[in-house]
This record gives sequence, C-alpha cells and structure tokens, in this order.
Amino acid sequence: MSAPVTLTAEELTMLTALRHDLHAHPELGFEEERTAEIVAQKLAEAGITVTRGLGKTGVVGTLTVGNGTGRIALRADMDALAMPEQAEQAERPYKSTQPGKMHACGHDGHTTMLLGAARHLAETRGFSGTVHFIFQPAEEGRGGAAAMLDDRFFERFPVDRVYGLHNMPGMDVDEMAVVNGPQLASSDSWAVTFTGTGTHGAKPHLGRDPVTAAGHFLAAIHTIVARVVDPLEPAVVSACAVEAGDFKALNVIPDTAKVAGTARAYSAEVRDQLEAEIGRIAQGIAQTFGITASYTFTRRIPPVINDPEATARALAAAQSALGETRVRTSFPPSTAGDDFAFFSQEVPGCYVWLGNGPAVDGALHHNTRYDFNDDAIAHGVAFWTRLVEMELVD
Repeated sequence: MSAPVTLTAEELTMLTALRHDLHAHPELGFEEERTAEIVAQKLAEAGITVTRGLGKTGVVGTLTVGNGTGRIALRADMDALAMPEQAEQAERPYKSTQPGKMHACGHDGHTTMLLGAARHLAETRGFSGTVHFIFQPAEEGRGGAAAMLDDRFFERFPVDRVYGLHNMPGMDVDEMAVVNGPQLASSDSWAVTFTGTGTHGAKPHLGRDPVTAAGHFLAAIHTIVARVVDPLEPAVVSACAVEAGDFKALNVIPDTAKVAGTARAYSAEVRDQLEAEIGRIAQGIAQTFGITASYTFTRRIPPVINDPEATARALAAAQSALGETRVRTSFPPSTAGDDFAFFSQEVPGCYVWLGNGPAVDGALHHNTRYDFNDDAIAHGVAFWTRLVEMELVD
C-alpha cells in the first residue's frame, strides 16, 4: 500500500538521491562533519531552527507551530561502521567511496527519513506544539547519545516524550513493529586478568598457571545464564577475546592471561546479576589456582524499554500511517544495543521497527553487503509525520 502522507515526486527523488549520497560518503562516530552539514542545510532551507555541535557533531532541528504546549523529540542516528562494503552481486553506483567504512546498519536511511519528515512538517504545519529532530552522532558504540546529554540536551530542549526508529530486514517496507516493554538489551563490556607466576612449560609445578585458570573460567561463565539467572529472563554472557602467552615461545607458561567479552540483559536486576556473577567466578577460579584476578565491568548502554503510554501513541500513529494490518504488536526483542536508551531513561520513550524488505544474500545489519531499502523512505516519513500530527494537538 502507498503511504497516506504524500510526498511530491520531486521531494522523494531528492530524498532518495540524498540517501545514496550519504551511503557513498560514510563517516564514523564523532566524525560526521559532512553529514551534519548536509542535515543542517536541509533543515535550514525548510525554515527549521538548527542547533549544531551537541555531542560534537550532533544536530538538532526545532520546529514550533501554533500555541500547543506539547513537546516531543524524534531521533535518527548518522554514523557509519568501520567495515568494508562488498556488493559484488549488484555493484551499487552509490557504493562507499571511503575504504573500510560503510553504512551497514541503515543510518543513512534513518537520517534521510527524519529529514524528509521534518521538511514535510515544516511545509504542512499540521500540528500545534514543538518537535525537536535529533540527528545523533556515534550510535555505534562510541557514546553519541551520552555526549549529547552531557551537552545538556534535555535542559536546552525539554520534551515530554522521545521516539526512535530503526529499520528491520526481513519485514516488508510498509510494515512496522510497535511493542511495549524491552526492545534492546543492555550492552556492557567486561575483562578479567589472571595473574600467576610464569615458568618453563616443562616444569609447571614451579609456577602458578594463569592459562589453565582462564580455561576453567571460560567454561564456568556459561553457567551464569544456565544456572543463576531466572530462565524466564533473557541474558547473554559471551567471552569474545582471549590473550595469553606467545606462539613463538611455546615452552613458556606466561605470568598473565586475559579474557574479555560482553554481557547483555533486558532488566536492571539481571544486569546487576551478570556483573556480580562474572566477578564472583573470576575470583573463585583465581583462588582455586592460587593466583589473583583483576576484574572490570564497564556499563556502556542501558536496555531500551518502551514506555506503555509512549508505545500506545506510537502504535496509533503507525496504524494511521501504514494501516492497522501492517503494524505488529508482537515482535521479539533484540540482544543488540542502542544508546537511544540514554534518551528514553530520562523521559518516556518508544523505539519502533520499520521493515527493510528481504535480507538479500544474508545482508542483515552489520553485514558487508547490507543496504538500506529506498522503498522504505516514504513509509518512514509517513510514520514520523503522523506521530507529530497526532501527538501535538491543541
């Protein structure tokens, strides 16, 4: 079905070309100078007030219409990923021109859709109140949302609710998922360093072996989710890096062995549990082997948990924009993380999914062949537009 919010052919052509341009010129977190300049220009030419420099390269567009007192914020991310683009099956004319950088998560599409909605709302002015369009830098693990909050975002742009949107391969481009409760997991990092006493590999009894301790630790941490966390509470503990010894010195037991990884949860309670249990196991293993363990747990991103009222408002807007039969109210949460959580833990928020069509050749998020689907642009613009029009009324 076609989106009920009608963009002119000229505007849709411009937005598609813009999306291709952003895709061809990806910029990593806190380096989005060119992207931010384009966003600011497109907002300003539509008569939208522009504030630059929040979180270093972030942009906020502000549009006030009528006398309404309601205030909401809509957020899109701008950054790309540090990975190469490989599109052998269909060589894109707008393929990344920056070696080792690509828009592999659709942030080029997110930026384009929010820009399209902002420009459309500035023209139609079918609401009464204030909307802030957040173009956030550095979502991909570099702390862009936190940086914008450190620059006093909510003091400078007070809002009642905040909304985020992300594309989802595998769903139709005219389909959305709007679901209450947990949507994305917390994303935290941990590291353990076991320190023993190095010795000759042929004389292990003369030292204290941290490598064997690390091996036992690797096996033991998988009991946390299996035997400690409530089976009805999803959680992930994964070891993703191991470092010990030297492959050029295979007769040497080293002094240290380091193991590091990630932990994910959908609730504050389980997040606390994971932090405590990883450390408890590390110290217990170290004591068993007569060595020491140093442990760090770095809280990076909280979970994204949709607020019931904000979700109900987003659901009504999605159904109005795309049709009731095109909106899912049940959809599994993702164990990925998104620092939209920093915004939504300050004020009520809702994070929704918009279809990106089939995942051709396995091109899911963070895949070297991924591409945002241009057919989704009009539907994303329609959702954002209807959300503002239905939220901000006299």
